[in-house]
Amino acid sequence: MQDPSEKKQIPKTPKAGRLLAIDAWIDSSLYESGFKARQFWESVTIFSRRFRVRGWRRGVIEVLSEGFTMGAAGSVLMLALALPAFDETVGNWRQQDDFAVTFLDRYGNEIGQRGINQRDSVPVDEMPDYLIKSVLATEDRRFFDHYGIDFMGLVRAMSENVRANSVVQGGSSITQQLAKNLFLNNERTVERKIKEAFLSVWLEQNLSKKEILQLYLDRAYMGGGTFGIAAAADFYFGKSVKDLNLAESAMLAGLFKAPAKYAPHINLPAARARANVVLSNLVQSGFMTEGQVLSARLHPANVVDRGDRKSPDYFLDWAFDEVRRIAATSGVHSLVARTTIDMNIQKAAEESVEFNLRQHGKEYRVTEGAVVVLENNGAVRAIVGGRDYGASQFNRATKALRQAGSSFKPYVYATAMEHGFTPESVISDGPISWGNWSPKNYGRSFAGRVTLTTALLRSINTVPVRLAKDYLSIPPIKAMAEAMGVESPVSSHKTMVLGTSGMTVMDQATGYSVFANGGLAGERHGIQQLITHSGKVIYDWDRDHPPFKRVLSEKAVSEMNSIMVQNPEVGTARRAALASIRSAGKTGTTQSYRDAWYVGFTGNYTAAVWLGNDNYSPTRDMTGGSLPAMVWQRLMTYAHQNIDIKPIPGIKNPYVDPKVAEKAAEMERKNVAAVDADMGRPPILSSTTTRVLREMNDVFRKAPVLDTPAEPEKLSGL
Repeated sequence: MQDPSEKKQIPKTPKAGRLLAIDAWIDSSLYESGFKARQFWESVTIFSRRFRVRGWRRGVIEVLSEGFTMGAAGSVLMLALALPAFDETVGNWRQQDDFAVTFLDRYGNEIGQRGINQRDSVPVDEMPDYLIKSVLATEDRRFFDHYGIDFMGLVRAMSENVRANSVVQGGSSITQQLAKNLFLNNERTVERKIKEAFLSVWLEQNLSKKEILQLYLDRAYMGGGTFGIAAAADFYFGKSVKDLNLAESAMLAGLFKAPAKYAPHINLPAARARANVVLSNLVQSGFMTEGQVLSARLHPANVVDRGDRKSPDYFLDWAFDEVRRIAATSGVHSLVARTTIDMNIQKAAEESVEFNLRQHGKEYRVTEGAVVVLENNGAVRAIVGGRDYGASQFNRATKALRQAGSSFKPYVYATAMEHGFTPESVISDGPISWGNWSPKNYGRSFAGRVTLTTALLRSINTVPVRLAKDYLSIPPIKAMAEAMGVESPVSSHKTMVLGTSGMTVMDQATGYSVFANGGLAGERHGIQQLITHSGKVIYDWDRDHPPFKRVLSEKAVSEMNSIMVQNPEVGTARRAALASIRSAGKTGTTQSYRDAWYVGFTGNYTAAVWLGNDNYSPTRDMTGGSLPAMVWQRLMTYAHQNIDIKPIPGIKNPYVDPKVAEKAAEMERKNVAAVDADMGRPPILSSTTTRVLREMNDVFRKAPVLDTPAEPEKLSGL
């Protein structure tokens, strides 16, 4: 038998040998690399020990190290904040408008101009030296020394404001103000201030100081519907900016802070007082001496008599955009626009907003409002974009997107009517969940099975949600709102049925005008005619507008109006009720009382009212059925004077039934009307407690008066 040790050795294949060699090479390479890395790290450690510090030096190094880390993180954060600001610079922001438009009201009276005032720019070098010094001394003394943001000026302004216990100086540089005028709006938000800071630095990098000053003087609003200091010189003094004297220059320089407040054609004493402050600033800044300004103090400027003309500036801004859109391809740039505005209704709208905010603004903690009035053919009769155009040119009526709240619900119910529902259709008002969303009613209670009429009048939340979830779905509701004229982006999220989408006041007025116009949607318009100065008609709305289209059937319109007409009579909008004319509408209040709406209509006009705060801060329990309804009622009472009253489509009698009016008045007095999400407050006491308290009240009323001779006066007053 063969010895195992003598077995023949089987030779390895060449392939196996190569693999073993590669494996050995990898192992040895990894070992060598690790060994060299450890050697290198040890040498680095030995070398770094030479720089090791102890004591106070170590503290300095630690602070610098942490500072470097925080600086790197801050740089990343600054970049993230800067990107949205730089997005605002996209486009030809230097380009001024080519159009020069003179605007007329619906009756042919001139109401203002746009475009031409900005084109008549005068170079800074050709303006009087004391005019430039007046502007710099008042608005930004260190303009040529800072790089967009004047930190020293900000500290000085803060100290002056603290000393005066009021805001007497602003800390914004001219560059910051220009950034706001060119790219931003007047909303008082942290986001806007951050963007303003970055854009100021960006402007300083891309423009020279002279270019920044030129743009600032040409683009700033100067009151009286004028933009730019050259236009203001012509409007207030009837002369070129090159010919201004020191007193006139000081008066114009004083307008930048608050043009509406200090406009000399409105309040000449205030304008002169402000000009005197500018002259003092010239002396304090060292630009001029007291002797040089003495003559201007003794002989203040006089202005051209413009009467009490007040331009409807928010309307003009919106109408100017309409002109540019309509005449973009006409090749004509100097035009006369006959608009649809009715100055009487415009003044009434402005007065109603201001009156109610003055009377009740502090009570409700609300500062701003916006109104749009449409005639039911789509003609825009009035736009109020805010309380003070001089303080803020941001048009809250056409540009601000605010949640609609319950005022969106008519779009949901209109869609339901188009899908076979009727005002008497019964839907369950009970707990409902849609995915993770479980909407509740305002009072956290449920009414059981209710008709659509009751659900809309009481603004029940669960019913429109159930309609959308179980019967309609979201797309038809979204399509209906858009077909009715809503141009703001309507959310496709399920919460949109309760008004979470942002909408403009103009959109709300446009959408509700479909109910007032019998279901026909027409293009809202502010331009009736565009003609050249030679009389050639470029555009005529009656001739060129697209035809009206039906978006709601007559049946659906009649059914919706039969519900909404009850709101001012026995529902949540009783404060909007007109004395003898039937109207219809819907209130709306958003979460935390941030926005309050009332949108209503008659057979003649549709008006949308929004009240709230620019910084989205909550109001003090203001609902759509309170102050917005009061603004609407005061405005529409005036608008319906001395006109033929038309009936609301589907409502035969345009006048209020005396019995219905008496019933509504009685319900208002007793305060026992049905409470919905927009008007009422959640019950605090149970019905049992309320009954007991009423019984106690009756007992006390019937109890004999105590005879206490010591203080008869006090007892008699109980």
